[in-house]
Amino acid sequence: MHLHFSIIRTLVLSFFFFSASAQDSSNISWTSSITKIADSNYEILLKGQIKKGFHIYAKDEADGLSGLTINIKDEAVKQGTLQILSTLKDYADPIFTNSKKIISDNIEVKLPVTISGAAPAAVKLHLTYEVADTENFIPEEQNISLPVEAGAVAKVNSRILISTINLEKPLSDCKVASSSAASSDTKSKGLITLFALGFLGGLVALLTPCVFPMIPLTVSFFTKKATNRKAGIRNAFLYGFFIFFIYVLLSLPFHFLDSLNPEILNNISTNVYLNIFFFVIFIVFALSFFGFYEITLPGSMSSGADSKAGAGNIIGIFFMALTLALVSFSCTGPILGSLLAGSLSADGGAMQLTSGMAGFGLALALPFALFALFPNLLSSLPKSGGWLNTVKVVLGFIELALAFKFLSNADLVMHWGLLKREIFIGIWVLVFACLTLYLLGVISFKHDSPMKKLPRLRLLLGIVTGLFTLYLVPGVTNTKWANLSLISGFPPPLYYSIYHKNSDCILSLNCTKDYEQGLKMAKEQNKPILLDFTGYACVNCRRMEENVWTDPAVYNLLLEKYIIVSLYVDDKKELPVADQFTYTTKDGLQKEIITVGDKWATFETENFKNNAQPWYALINTNEELLTHPAGYVPDEKEYLEWLKCGAETFYNKK
Repeated sequence: MHLHFSIIRTLVLSFFFFSASAQDSSNISWTSSITKIADSNYEILLKGQIKKGFHIYAKDEADGLSGLTINIKDEAVKQGTLQILSTLKDYADPIFTNSKKIISDNIEVKLPVTISGAAPAAVKLHLTYEVADTENFIPEEQNISLPVEAGAVAKVNSRILISTINLEKPLSDCKVASSSAASSDTKSKGLITLFALGFLGGLVALLTPCVFPMIPLTVSFFTKKATNRKAGIRNAFLYGFFIFFIYVLLSLPFHFLDSLNPEILNNISTNVYLNIFFFVIFIVFALSFFGFYEITLPGSMSSGADSKAGAGNIIGIFFMALTLALVSFSCTGPILGSLLAGSLSADGGAMQLTSGMAGFGLALALPFALFALFPNLLSSLPKSGGWLNTVKVVLGFIELALAFKFLSNADLVMHWGLLKREIFIGIWVLVFACLTLYLLGVISFKHDSPMKKLPRLRLLLGIVTGLFTLYLVPGVTNTKWANLSLISGFPPPLYYSIYHKNSDCILSLNCTKDYEQGLKMAKEQNKPILLDFTGYACVNCRRMEENVWTDPAVYNLLLEKYIIVSLYVDDKKELPVADQFTYTTKDGLQKEIITVGDKWATFETENFKNNAQPWYALINTNEELLTHPAGYVPDEKEYLEWLKCGAETFYNKK
């Protein structure tokens, strides 16, 4: 059974396009207000700043232009006649080839409304209109929520920018490795780690049936076809370089996505539909590795690249490398999918993906260059055989385990409560128990070769996975051994449990998930605040909480000296209608604050010029920065010193 990858590719691209377009700024930046005129009569005023070079059309039914239309779905709110206060201008339109009435620069409109009965918490407007410049015609739509207050102009009671936070001049300058000066080093280490993981993934891909047999065939082709050994080596090195280049090239589009909005990759990684999509795809990949069917790219893609492999020397070598990437997809695709999803879920954005893809491409490219340089080593390669299928099946079990990480991400950000920590770990116990039985020869799959004697390496791997399965078992209990530090970050957090917990705070610390509430608690208890910018789908956040915060000295200091304010930037729960608003950033961009995550992600980028998680900041009750913020700091001693510095600054200067 063959599954055409074109369907999968189309769905992936559509998800990315949806996520990207949802974050892209409009060509008109709107501000709005609602004013009470009489008992039940209100007046809505909308002002729009039109992007330079663009204009908005007035209504023209002859060409199907609707102009600006406003729809209010609330039956209690009756709309009056929309009044355009801006001046309409005649415009010789190159798009419609006839004159049109347009508004450029600024648009201002007024809409009277009548509200019957009790006023709602907010009036929700849906705007549709058409804008254009000299070459582009773009229909747009905007959703605006206006809180309704009795009396004058409604105002949103929500703070984002805290003017007293000064990143350049904190109250103390703690010289510890976790300060902002060292956070870039932490990111560099993260890139190196991802490069190493990508390299390891590439080495695993080399051992799959789609790639391994290609090594001796391709190297022999280059060495025999070349006019001399030097030319053969040069061509093989070019071939390896192009393999590396192709995989790096695949990551470049994500850099453009990242430049549209600093939070876009985080929004993609925590998108509920995308995580469910990845869950399904990984299950499909796993079943493919088990041998139930084969995933292939459309034959026209690989044959098209293969037909160009002989076109000129360098160009032909490039297309040979591209052919390898395409025909080996059924084996490399699932590994690349893991790398893609893992990079987007992390906090380094597109550079992490590039780093991982570079490692993957380098691992695939190296054998072709090395064996061309030392062709005698080809004879030392193991023969192709049933062991290659064993590699695929093992990868299938790993893909199956990873699939539930994506379902867990969706479950956490949407608060469904379907995949609590113990259920997640229980599923992993079953998956790795089955993997152990497979490696020990107890169960088999249809493409496995008959086995008279269990190979030593397979026996050793079976023992290792069996021990790992036993290690997971305490994770389903409500005991002190339930914190599995080796896999911290993968299961849901400890407080997300089927067992009753006294608090949904991390480790039952003194916490809140709202900034204003945390500030109030800090003033009442006379304690500093630890701002914890975190995420439900953040792996490094869980590692910090389960490996660093559990250190006795760190835990006691947090419990006794701090108020923890955990702000989840990927929380998809919608804010109450009255608390939804449009926020204008320091850069002049307008953002719709609809969900809890929207609010705290914007809060982090506006106040700390950062969009990574975890991100920690210490502030006092006057909302002043006690010391430099810190990112991921796996060393508990360094983190403890940073916390002590903040506490001493607070209690000595209060």
